[in-house]
Amino acid sequence: MNAELIREQFPILHQEINGHPLVYLDSAATSQKPRAVLDALKHYYEWENSNVHRGVHTLGSRATDAYEGAREKVARFIGAARTQEIIFTRGTTTSLNMVASAYGPAVLQEGDEIVITPMEHHSNLIPWQQLAIRTGATLKYIPLQPDGNIALEDAEKTITDRTKIVSVAHVSNVLGVVNPVKELAEIAHRHGAVMVIDGAQSTPHMKVNVQELDCDFYAFSGHKMCAPTGIGVLYGKKHLLESMEPIEFGGEMIDDVGLYESTWKELPWKFEGGTPIIAGAIGLGAAIDFLQEIGMDAIHQHETKLAKYATAKLSEIEGLTLYGPREREVGLLTFNLQDIHPHDVATVLDASGVAIRAGHHCCQPLMRWLKASATARASLYLYNTEQDIDRLAEALVQTKEYFG
Repeated sequence: MNAELIREQFPILHQEINGHPLVYLDSAATSQKPRAVLDALKHYYEWENSNVHRGVHTLGSRATDAYEGAREKVARFIGAARTQEIIFTRGTTTSLNMVASAYGPAVLQEGDEIVITPMEHHSNLIPWQQLAIRTGATLKYIPLQPDGNIALEDAEKTITDRTKIVSVAHVSNVLGVVNPVKELAEIAHRHGAVMVIDGAQSTPHMKVNVQELDCDFYAFSGHKMCAPTGIGVLYGKKHLLESMEPIEFGGEMIDDVGLYESTWKELPWKFEGGTPIIAGAIGLGAAIDFLQEIGMDAIHQHETKLAKYATAKLSEIEGLTLYGPREREVGLLTFNLQDIHPHDVATVLDASGVAIRAGHHCCQPLMRWLKASATARASLYLYNTEQDIDRLAEALVQTKEYFG
């Protein structure tokens, strides 16, 4: 895999920021978009723009074919058994909230348990927190090891016969740990619980097969994997989705509407009320084509190699604290630099053209576990190189000098 050739396909990367060539190290927040995706969006709006599943005219047929074709691409990309198991949403947050709102209340009673971890993004914490409050269920946390990993022995102790839902991030957006979600799914199923996976930080970076993971629900966003913002996916096993009532009504999701009662379309459309995210889905399909042409294994290997290089490079900087395990499978490094506030670090880095994230990363409970109010984060993707990491390290040394 040639990252230099790949980055040529991303127009936004060829600019200067504050007089310096841009080094973009914030792909965990949102990735940049290749020309193939931008062209797919342009083509749709110029040649196919129409609503789907409604008109019988040519544009409507083209748009419907492109939209449903994208669903088929998603199903193959994550190894779903059937396209009916793919629901298009606004993103990971919407997908997880959909499970919490449409599935949770039907299965939870007072005294039942929901199990998550302290490393969860707020999008995979607050929905379960609120569901527990509404139903009287107990929210439980699998404790973290000192390096941020999960021990399966702790999971075995936390998940019980009262547990109905287990929901865990595949990859932490702060620590960069890859959680043993397949093993957690086996434990959950042994106790009669369903397994929900937040795949926001894993789907863009590694090969995912939901059938091999045996998860019951899997959520991810398009904008972190070269697709447009505003498009995401909820995968659910067919029998579970069929058992759930929709939470958004009107438009595309109806079958028959009477004055006092109505019926819904079959899967997946009963969960896609109103005009769907047509252009976003088409853009996601183009992004999947782009990533598969490169190869998910090649992308993962490239990022793992970069992560090792970055870990070694940043570890050489005196006064820099690196959080999470030393051995990293994904290109995500969270750190603090001496007593300098992460926002100040990010501001000085931006003056050198280096874009990183600073803050609590929508993980305030995890920040408290780390005993930090905020951290800085550099996140890598397929278009990053060792030279980008060298620029980051140089800018961090300059930041130390700037603050004396």
